[in-house]
Amino acid sequence: MTVELTQREDSNKQLIDMLRRSRMFRDYENVFTKATGLALTLRPLEFWQLAHRGKKHENPFCAMLAEHPKSLAVCLQSHQEMIDHTGLLPHTVTCPFGLTETAIPVKLGADVVGYLRIGQILRHTPAKSDTKKVTRELERCGLNFTGELRKAWEKNPLIPPDKYNAIVRLLSFFGEQLSALTNQLVLERQNIEPPLVQKAREFIDKHKTEALSLSTVAQAAGASLFHFCKVFRKSTGLKFTDYVARIRLEDARTQLLNPNRRISEVAYDVGFQSLTQFNRMFKRVFGQSPTEFREHLNGGATRKPARVLSNND
Repeated sequence: MTVELTQREDSNKQLIDMLRRSRMFRDYENVFTKATGLALTLRPLEFWQLAHRGKKHENPFCAMLAEHPKSLAVCLQSHQEMIDHTGLLPHTVTCPFGLTETAIPVKLGADVVGYLRIGQILRHTPAKSDTKKVTRELERCGLNFTGELRKAWEKNPLIPPDKYNAIVRLLSFFGEQLSALTNQLVLERQNIEPPLVQKAREFIDKHKTEALSLSTVAQAAGASLFHFCKVFRKSTGLKFTDYVARIRLEDARTQLLNPNRRISEVAYDVGFQSLTQFNRMFKRVFGQSPTEFREHLNGGATRKPARVLSNND
């Protein structure tokens, strides 16, 4: 992967993070979920986890599949195939377990930077042949189609094709609005954010899993240590160390969705040198420890809302 490609991917992720935190997206997500009962997510172009994992309205059947490595692998492959075939228009697929997923592109100019994701639904009442197919697929993954798994399957949400197509159409309009907001955010960032802060962000994103010192980043940004600290905090609202920690924590939260990753492994993988520091910072930012975050996901309990990253923390 070239440096230019890596920088472009990092820039796309930053844009999607800004869109997710925007009032427009948060309001629309709230109304959409109340109206449809479906989870709505916004993910960057490069995203290697299940799109709806950990969301409040995640399909319980899909959540159970995500807890087992083999069925998780099948789901991830299905999701990736959908993304690989999504261009400038929405693309809908049916996974091997019979559930429908759709990706709707969000663009910056003519380039796709991310996707709105909905689905985890049935579009018709399952016939015996559908149930047999799901049974065979689960058996390949070493799972029995009985008990809680069977109950969760039987409660899968059902949305007829015409209604689902209408939902996708509405989300396409919203995708166009988000695309317009993306272009606006880029222009605002270019006009407002000092070049040295842009350089620093790019350098941090590229080296965030490595040991990063203030002097190294200041040098990469082409500024003196004193000037860099002053300008960086004024622009981001955060001290250098807090900014780096939060960038790493966002990556960690995504990795923790994978039940096969140990918390300590995730902590060191994203760049923390101390597990104690990782646990302390995670709870400070998200309002719960990494263990609590994972337990709530796997146990299906209601999670505490993540704290909004404020400039005063």
